[in-house]
Order: sequence, then structure tokens, then C-alpha cells
Amino acid sequence: MKYTFTLKQPNADSETLIYFTCYFNKENKRFIFSTGESIHPDNWDFENKFPFTIGKKKSKFAESIKMQLDRHSNLFNETESLYKRIKEDFTSKTLRNVFDTEFKVAIKGKNIFFDAYDVFMAEKKASLQWSAGTVKRYNNIKNTLKEFETAKKYELTFSRIDLNFYGKFASYCMEDRKQINNTYLKNLGFFKTFMFWAVKNKYTYNTTFENFNHDDNGKCIIKPTLTKQIALTIEDLNNLMQFEFKTAKLEKVRDVFVFQCVTGMRFGEIATITKSNVTEKDIILKEEKDEAKAQREIPLTNISRYILTKYDYQLPLITNQKQNEYIKDVFEEMKYSKLVQKVTVKGKDSIKVDMNFYDRISTHTARRTFITMMKREGKSDKLIASMTGHTDMKTLNAYYQVDAPDKQEAMDEVFNIEIPLRKAK
Repeated sequence: MKYTFTLKQPNADSETLIYFTCYFNKENKRFIFSTGESIHPDNWDFENKFPFTIGKKKSKFAESIKMQLDRHSNLFNETESLYKRIKEDFTSKTLRNVFDTEFKVAIKGKNIFFDAYDVFMAEKKASLQWSAGTVKRYNNIKNTLKEFETAKKYELTFSRIDLNFYGKFASYCMEDRKQINNTYLKNLGFFKTFMFWAVKNKYTYNTTFENFNHDDNGKCIIKPTLTKQIALTIEDLNNLMQFEFKTAKLEKVRDVFVFQCVTGMRFGEIATITKSNVTEKDIILKEEKDEAKAQREIPLTNISRYILTKYDYQLPLITNQKQNEYIKDVFEEMKYSKLVQKVTVKGKDSIKVDMNFYDRISTHTARRTFITMMKREGKSDKLIASMTGHTDMKTLNAYYQVDAPDKQEAMDEVFNIEIPLRKAK
């Protein structure tokens, strides 16, 4: 049995739907099924009844449209072959049932991109796969995509997720939104996770996104970079604790920050501390990102115990945004104002900016300080990870900041070779 593809409105001045058609002789019936794909008649090869795939008349969405049409023709051939083998009648009703089952989501059309995104998020939240932080990140990606649509006048549909989209989106993120490599790549990873889900759940068969950020040889175009960050020393922490601030607000901000530095806890985890999960020796912490993980035991030190009892086990928390703002005020009041260079990478360009030391401090500095100080003392990754909750040692080691004194000390210890004395002549 032969099949073909036709346009719903071959003389239209705009895009029109593509139909899959065939004829069942025994039923004297023509079978018509919408592929859900649309194309402008100017981009349609009427002689071969298929989109132009080369030349000036080729649609910029030709590859994704062809992929979808191939899915229909392949399924038709497989189904017809199956019924021949089992010697049963291959009917129009049979084919429609098969097509409805296979394409029931994809055939809804092109305007379901964000509907699918909402289903994706709802499914992940309902199955408790995401923490509150992850939900926030995916909401941010959705907002970024909507803002991209408006700014670039590029309607997002599954069939338009192609290399043209990737170029525009990469430019929008890195040029318009000033994202550096690491931020952009993290967001691209979230977007790809959604697209893999969409393919798995048959919202689309377009897999062009898998090649985003790769050249023709499969090599990464935009690469992640390790940037030099701030990590404090024991001297800095002593200075913090001994300093008398002008306001109680900054004293509280200081205390929460130091508590993070000496426990390695994420800022968001501190709110989970109560008297009930603090023993004489440890803070008992349930991993907020994965309920299946074993609880973490973070040993108390004199300073962490002091800060907890100072506030009767209810640390004076504010929003993460405010804490990041006020901790800079803490270090500015302490005159930590020396200039330090911040180096970021955007595309293949290194961007170097001189900043005041206090402007580079954030809540994340505390966790980085904990890991760096433990590493400087030679503590094992496994030991540190048991307290920070890391399962990937590569991620943990990315927190470790090596400075000039560390390198000098290491060189002196390893190459402690006696200089030969000159012999007297």
C-alpha cells in the first residue's frame, strides 16, 4: 500500500498543516491524519510531496519537519508489515488507533511548548524529585525562555528548537543578559533536561537540542571554567568574631555567616536547625535535596555551640538575598576593602574586573571557606563530604581555593633539599 503527504491548503499564503494520507482499497476509503507539522507552500516540493531539503526553497525547519514525517511513514510501514506477518486485515481503524497511540501528544500542534513545560514541572514536584531550590531554578528558566520570546520575537515551539534557536538563545543569554560561561551552561543543562523529558513523553521527536554547544566534531564550543573565588582564613574568622559592630543587625549577620563557615552548611539548611536535631556533640541534618540519603552528622565546635546557644537554637535568619547584601556591609565595616581581581569567562573572552574584597563575599563564601580550611589541614574528601553532603568529589573539590601561601608551603615541604656547602679551596 502506498502513502503520501499532502498539504491541507496547498494554495495558502501562510503555513498550512501537513497530512499523511493513504487509500484502503477494500474499504474504498481514504485515510487522512494530521502530522501536527506545518509548512509554507513555497517550501513544499509538490512533485515529490515532501519538504524541500536543499536549495533556496528549503525551510529553516526542514530537518525537524522531515524527522516528524519520517516517524509517520516508518510507523505505517512497520504496522502494515506486522499485519501481513500475522495474516490479519490491516484496516484504516487499525492504523488510526496505532497513530493515535503513538502521536496522541505530538499531534496537538505547535503551541504546546509551555503547556508541556508546566506538565514537566508538575510531574517532578508531585513525585518529590525536586527540592524547593530546584523548583525555583526551573521557574527561572521558564521565565528566561518567555523573556527570550519577547525580546527576540521568536515564538517557541518544539519544531523551532533548532540550531537557529540555539544561536539566538546563546546570544540572548550571554550578550543581553550578560551571563558568563558557567551560568549559561548550567541553564542550558536545565533546558536540555526538559527537552529529553519532552522527547521521552512524545511531545516532540525533535532531538536537535542534543547537539547544542557542540561543533561538527562533537567538541564543546562554550566550555565551563574554574574561576578564582574567595575563601577566608582562620585569622579572618577570628577577626570577625572579635569585631564590635555598630549595629545589632550586622552582628547577627556576622554570627550566621561564621556559623556557616564552621559547619559547612548551606544557607538554606540553617533554617532546619532546632533543639530537637542538635545533640550534645552534633547537628543531625536530613539532606533536603534527597530524602533517600542518610542523615548527616555535623560535629559541634566551641564556636558553633556558642552561636547556637547565643540565639537559643534559633539563628536570626533573613532572606538569602538580604544576607548576601548585608554580609558585604559586615566586611566593609571591618575595612576589608583591598582590591581583588575577579576573572570571568564569556564565550572565549576573559573579563577581568577589579573589585573591593567585601563585594566578593556572599553566603556561598562560607561553605567554600569550610571546605578550603579543611583541605588545607589535610582532611580527606570523604570526611569533608560526610559533613557537607557532597556525593560528587569533583564538585566538592571545585570549592577548594588554593592561594599563594598554600603553594609556597607545599613547594618548601616537598623540595626541602639541603643546599651543598662550598668546599674551601
